Amino acid sequence: MQKTIIVTGGNDGIGKAIAADLAAREYRVVIISRNAQKGQQAVKDITEATGQTIDLVIGDLGTISSTKQVASDLLHKYEKINVLINNAGLWPTKRRQNEDGLEMGFMVNHMAPFILSNLLLGRLQNSLPARIVNVNAGLYVRGQLNLTQTPYGHDFSWINTYANTKLCNILFTMEFARRIEKTGVTINAVHPGVIRTKLGESKGLLSVLMRLIKRGWDEPEKGAEPPVWLAISPDVEGVNGRYFDLKTETAVNELANDKALAQQLWTVSTNLAQINATAYL
Repeated sequence: MQKTIIVTGGNDGIGKAIAADLAAREYRVVIISRNAQKGQQAVKDITEATGQTIDLVIGDLGTISSTKQVASDLLHKYEKINVLINNAGLWPTKRRQNEDGLEMGFMVNHMAPFILSNLLLGRLQNSLPARIVNVNAGLYVRGQLNLTQTPYGHDFSWINTYANTKLCNILFTMEFARRIEKTGVTINAVHPGVIRTKLGESKGLLSVLMRLIKRGWDEPEKGAEPPVWLAISPDVEGVNGRYFDLKTETAVNELANDKALAQQLWTVSTNLAQINATAYL
């Protein structure tokens, strides 16, 4: 049976390149896009480039309720989910809170993968072998985490908030891996390289600077290679709770390996999401 692979943020950048690569390999690819027009254009582009059709699910990962709705839509539509690639990311240039009072970078970079991974776990278990891939960033090493400030953006900084939320994503990856160890599902995080995407861009002077810096960075197609490898390669079958720099397994720093901090973040995230995230223990 054809394997089904979900790619969040699949309408642009690395996500679109991941979807195109997987479609060319004849997997059943589902992209999640908040913007219907951009999502439809991505489907058209990928179909024309690969000769393969892909699915589009319109959904917003910017709030807790809308992320839960995305999970519900996926469960309703797909009997099997073999791989979830949490690729959607946000590098906010200014502090913005969503309707839940959460800083948008924390919501998209951490809470959305946390919610989707938990709510789709049962379907992944019923589709073994199954994998979750979290697209991360090497900048996590600059991250610090204050559980009373970071979720709400009280410690907002253009660079540090992105690093902080990527640190959250790695802490979640490691804690989730420990909790699902006996389920047959694996979860890993990957830094795809320094890639030329639209992350961190808006209309200000900082964005102009970012675009100039990015001219020498790699194209999204290059950045798609490590996540695709981690999603489908037999080389990493059964590998769980690891961090990869490109395709090289790399030890995380001391803070990212802090089990007590990871458990504290898990408790905070569970309370914020209001989901039963321990039913599978």
